[in-house]
Amino acid sequence: MKKLIYILLLLITPFAVFAQISPGDLSQAHEKLEGLSNCTQCHVLGEKVTNQKCLACHDEIQSLLASSEGYHASVEVKGKDCFACHSEHHGRSFQLIRLDQDSFNHDLTGYKLEGKHEAAKCADCHQMKNIKAPALKKKERTFLGLEQRCFSCHEDYHQKTLSADCASCHGFDSFKPTVKFDHQKTAFALKGKHEQVACEKCHERTAQNGKPFQHFSGLKFESCANCHKDVHENKFGPNCSSCHNENSFHQVAGMTNFNHQKTNFPLEGKHRQVSCRSCHQQSLTAPVAHAKCADCHRDYHRGQFTNETSKPDCSVCHDVTGFTTSSFTIEQHNQLKFKLEGAHLATPCFACHQKGIRWEFPQIGERCVDCHENIHRRKIAEEYMPQENCQLCHNVIEWRDVTFDHQKTGFTLTGKHTIINCRSCHFKEEGDIVEQHFSGLGKDCENCHQDPHREQFKVDGKTNCAKCHQSYAWKPSRFDHDQSRFQLEGQHAQTACVRCHPSLEDEEGTFTKYKLKADIKCADCHY
Repeated sequence: MKKLIYILLLLITPFAVFAQISPGDLSQAHEKLEGLSNCTQCHVLGEKVTNQKCLACHDEIQSLLASSEGYHASVEVKGKDCFACHSEHHGRSFQLIRLDQDSFNHDLTGYKLEGKHEAAKCADCHQMKNIKAPALKKKERTFLGLEQRCFSCHEDYHQKTLSADCASCHGFDSFKPTVKFDHQKTAFALKGKHEQVACEKCHERTAQNGKPFQHFSGLKFESCANCHKDVHENKFGPNCSSCHNENSFHQVAGMTNFNHQKTNFPLEGKHRQVSCRSCHQQSLTAPVAHAKCADCHRDYHRGQFTNETSKPDCSVCHDVTGFTTSSFTIEQHNQLKFKLEGAHLATPCFACHQKGIRWEFPQIGERCVDCHENIHRRKIAEEYMPQENCQLCHNVIEWRDVTFDHQKTGFTLTGKHTIINCRSCHFKEEGDIVEQHFSGLGKDCENCHQDPHREQFKVDGKTNCAKCHQSYAWKPSRFDHDQSRFQLEGQHAQTACVRCHPSLEDEEGTFTKYKLKADIKCADCHY
């Protein structure tokens, strides 16, 4: 009866009585349970706080105890009262969970910390982002909710392409190397040289789903060609092991009946007579450069055909039947800077390219004077033959066919001068001596022609032949007797020229006397 009265008094005066009964404020985690009406959610009247009351609310702990997992199921905790570690009524800021993180034995949780985990801080793993259970995610602070699977904390680098059991390959000390992985237990056991190959050679590093990724599963290895380039391009079939093995690619069996014609270099011409060791000096299987003749043969031309822009092979001019003849054609030569035309077509190669012991090809020159002597050097003025350019007058079809424009000299060729050979005026031969006359050659007729009149018409030291003659014919078509000192009148006009102008002889020969006395009288001719 007294007990009932006591309870009624508590209900009538809750605040005054609560202040006398409650030992202190609840922690922040339990503050919603403040008040006399909530006491029985944790307390049993007349008894201490029981574990059943705590576990009824904290079902995550109840679940771990039921399955004998976690720290609360360890020998250190199991059987203890909850309030022995998590007492209440010590104020709002009181921490219910009080662990010495530096000395806590994590082995008691059922998850032993090894390797890098042993050096990790509690907060490195116990983060809300690693908790999977939705109910626990709502808690502000808890050490529960973590799973023991690697992927619960670590990102799956292999993106579900390998087993979820990371520990089958990896250890706790380091993600790499994979100390537990044994390649010999896979479908592709490593043998010979494969044992020395870096993993990345076969397991390529790329990106997948925007993240770094290395391919380990799904690789093809049924054939050598899955990883290795078939340098023979299937000429010898897909079964590489018929000749090669994993110990060395260069250890080849069955060379007796080897068919070289199936390779990229079929043996032809002189090559059929060469022994294998002449080319395969290191070993019969070591790669031998063979793209160009110069890979095996000494360059007879000493790099004459090698420059920064063009490196032609010997096969441009020669073939496998021998080096002694050239297959370089006129058409090919005409693709070069110096085209073969006219008389050059009939010129043998050695005439230009073998002026000494050795053959010379590049840099032998492109101008006429590079091969031919310039017989006009210092004979013709630079203005008429700039830079010794012979082609301004001559051509490769006919050297004597000159196309020089004589008007440039100031002496235009007319009449008989147009058909006369250049040598007639510009070359003077005396026995074996030939002299050229171009520069300084006078324009007077006397420079080329002999004066048949014995200087009878010379005035002031010069004879003006053009006064009577012209270039179309030598006859004095321009002479007018009436313009002379003696005009022809009457019978004089009918008289033959020879009657007045007789032929005379001197030491040089016969000539006609035209110039008469200064004072012409009738008695000079008439007796």
